[in-house]
Amino acid sequence: MQRQRLRVYVGTYTHRGSKGIYAFELDLTTGATTEPTLVAEAVNPSFLVLHPSHRFLYAVNEIGEFQGERTGSVSAFAVDPSTGKLTLLNQQPSKGTAPCHLTVDRQGKFVLVANYGSGSVAVLPILPDGRLGEPTAVIQHEGKSVNPKRQEGPHAHSVNLDAANRFAFVADLGLDKVLIYRFDGNKGTLTPNDSPFAAVASGAGPRHFAFHPNERFAYVINELNGTITAFRYDAQKGTLSELQTVSTLPDDFKGDNWTAEVQVHPSGKFLYASNRGHNSIAIFAIDGKGHLQLIGHEPTQGQTPRHFAVDPTGTFLLAANQDSDNLVVFRIDLKTGKLQPTGQQVPIPTPVCVLPVPSP
Repeated sequence: MQRQRLRVYVGTYTHRGSKGIYAFELDLTTGATTEPTLVAEAVNPSFLVLHPSHRFLYAVNEIGEFQGERTGSVSAFAVDPSTGKLTLLNQQPSKGTAPCHLTVDRQGKFVLVANYGSGSVAVLPILPDGRLGEPTAVIQHEGKSVNPKRQEGPHAHSVNLDAANRFAFVADLGLDKVLIYRFDGNKGTLTPNDSPFAAVASGAGPRHFAFHPNERFAYVINELNGTITAFRYDAQKGTLSELQTVSTLPDDFKGDNWTAEVQVHPSGKFLYASNRGHNSIAIFAIDGKGHLQLIGHEPTQGQTPRHFAVDPTGTFLLAANQDSDNLVVFRIDLKTGKLQPTGQQVPIPTPVCVLPVPSP
């Protein structure tokens, strides 16, 4: 009987010897990993997303200038299903500086990208051969908030779509808002929703966003004040109503900390959040009303866990420690949600994004 394996792509900042996008395999029975290999050379491919067909992969290039313009870019790659190697198809401007997050719509027709530096969001059409076309929509955010160093202007940090492909949610760290747009999946356009945003506390700095599998709840992790805000979600209206806000840190922690990633376990029972500074994964239980209760913290065995991923089966969590150049594998206790180190570590320079993909 052949063991089930996952291919795992890792996006990086191209510092400290990194050359682009790496990949390795994860054994879903044992948690064992293979040696990582470079599958595509690219500049700062810091966030990755897979096309629904699994034939294409898209990466932001987190840069401030592209083809002589003040913009970052998005790269389109063809995926070799047998080896996992990536072949560059083309690149398009992201229409904003330092793009840091992207998603593909449910129909596989468009890439939506969040530009952190300039605080904008853009939509790029996906052509039949997987290449990217000229933007069909670009929206520039306006405003600022209370933190003079980090919120002097808009900083779009993530873009997510609901399961119905009707609404897009853009967490803007600089505005302390999750902006909500109606998304036209045929035309690739964004228009402000009737309820155009959900606000978080002043100075919170919303960063990443995750839906509960039942789509009745959603969660926003706030980078600057180390919290998670839980929302009730109205799928018909595309609105978010705050339920609670909780800290990601132990009560006795002293020091600097910036949260980063948030993900809900496929079972819908647990939520995980990463702390950069405390260098841990915070573990929460989710009750039937969407509320969070802290279970505990698991050290990530490295520095600055910028991103992590729960594999699609819900068996393992893979934490990427950006500043210690290692990716660490934890087994998830499906009853308690707690994390158990497997002893498996993957050496990858400056890992930023973890993308598990079932092998063909």
